[in-house]
Amino acid sequence: MSIDIVSAENLHFQYNATEVLTDLSFSLKKGDYLGLVGPNGSGKTTLIRLILGFFTPTRGTLTLFGQTPSRFSDWHRVGYLPQRIVDFNPHFPATVKEVVALGLLSRKQFPKRIGRSDNRYIDQALDLVDIGNIRNKLIGELSGGQQQRVFLAKAMVGEPDILILDEPTTALDPDTRERFFNTLKALNRDKGVTIIMITHDTGTIGKYASKMLYLDKRIIFYGTFEDFCMSQGMATYFGEFSQHLICHRHDGETGSGRI
Repeated sequence: MSIDIVSAENLHFQYNATEVLTDLSFSLKKGDYLGLVGPNGSGKTTLIRLILGFFTPTRGTLTLFGQTPSRFSDWHRVGYLPQRIVDFNPHFPATVKEVVALGLLSRKQFPKRIGRSDNRYIDQALDLVDIGNIRNKLIGELSGGQQQRVFLAKAMVGEPDILILDEPTTALDPDTRERFFNTLKALNRDKGVTIIMITHDTGTIGKYASKMLYLDKRIIFYGTFEDFCMSQGMATYFGEFSQHLICHRHDGETGSGRI
């Protein structure tokens, strides 16, 4: 029986005596594609930081590949694209290829060096997000959408088993956003990469993800989009019209009062 990629059981987290997350229980298997949604302040980014080991649960259990994140050592299995690249200097004189290559360092033992044998992985990652043609450009010369794809390639270059993305499409124009979603869908479908994506775009994520976790400090809904679509509780919570806009399982239907 395969180990869950992520598993939470009765998970609680407090910050400065304020309950941020309450009694979360869910699990993700290999190949799941989770849309993590909810209002501002609902605890989405906090949950990701718990999974990545930045925070420790107040109560309950959380495991990553069967280990507590604080003891997890195989971080090359995890690709992470934060909402804001806070440590990134756009004027740093590095090329696209050099930035992507940094994503391989977690796989290296000391001394951590990028060698000629790594070029295959770098080229594959560049091609996956369709930026092979700009590999030699300086990162500061790129648009916001191009930079976002560079950092996705950096997250993917180590061929992780799970990819965690925090609002990855906010800087993308509509055409680039569509290509970005299609790239992720292909990674999930063809390579079996497990994906967790935080997004406010509830009107789009149902076209691509297989599961949704709607969070508002506690779990409002967790399951497949088919289950969400058929849930009377979610119809009451969101309204039937919004429910079916989110689930995308009735696109093109007419005559039934559904979208």
